[in-house]
Amino acid sequence: METIGIVPGLGAGLAVIGAGIGIGLIGKGVAEAIARQPEAAAEIRSQTFLLAILVEGAAILLGLLSLVLG
Repeated sequence: METIGIVPGLGAGLAVIGAGIGIGLIGKGVAEAIARQPEAAAEIRSQTFLLAILVEGAAILLGLLSLVLG
């Protein structure tokens, strides 16, 4: 049974799932923050894009790292 081929795909899949959960939590927080302070929506939205880019970048790096090391 060859399990070595499964490990990189599993690692990349977990990285993508983690990123999806992280971006979902960011979206939840943004919706709550804008509901509380609608006048700060532009500033909250700009910070949201930065956080989403950082989370997605980390997921891409982890996915590539798992594929390269696996």
